[in-house]
Amino acid sequence: MLKKTSPLVGYLRILMALALFGSVYWQVSDRLAHNLFRPTEYFSYFTITSCLLSGFVLVTSGIGVLRNQPETKLMTLSRLTMAVSMVIVGVIYNALLANAAPDERDIGYAWPVLPNQVMHTYMPIVIFLEWLFINTTVGLKLKSAFWVLIYPLSWLGFTIIRGFSGIENPPFWPYWFIDPQYGIGTMITWILAISAFFIVLSLGLLPAQRAIAKVSK
Repeated sequence: MLKKTSPLVGYLRILMALALFGSVYWQVSDRLAHNLFRPTEYFSYFTITSCLLSGFVLVTSGIGVLRNQPETKLMTLSRLTMAVSMVIVGVIYNALLANAAPDERDIGYAWPVLPNQVMHTYMPIVIFLEWLFINTTVGLKLKSAFWVLIYPLSWLGFTIIRGFSGIENPPFWPYWFIDPQYGIGTMITWILAISAFFIVLSLGLLPAQRAIAKVSK
């Protein structure tokens, strides 16, 4: 395990952030070039908001390490939230969305492969490993894991209000499993299942990091 004060930790986090920001930029620029960029939809995907927020957290925490500043409880919670969110991005995408039919408006368009892989596969793995093996954290009690739900539930609340508001016709639902056209029961089931996944993963990542830190001493 790297020492938490090592400058390498700071540079690594900034490099990870650049990979996320660069992937978003690549996708946006490519869709602009093909006149297919719909910003209000693109920036509504949980993947995109998670990548952008993770990049911000990584840059901020990386600079903090380079300045030899102790990590705050808020930053530790933010890092845990982003680690859990990115792992879920990777799992949900590869399990449910990778082979989904494209939007009919995008038929004939192929997303750039590398940024898609970075956001949905490579970075979820890297961020997961970074959380486990680079211990710059403040000690958190297990009940702190429930704070992780603030971000996904906020995203979900915004998405549901937007979908049912009637502002857009047809309404925009970023993922089929929260689209009420497949049934409110199905929608609620998926929301509860993914929320439970968030909690279980959070409860697992906290003690896992502590155990690895103790072994590596």
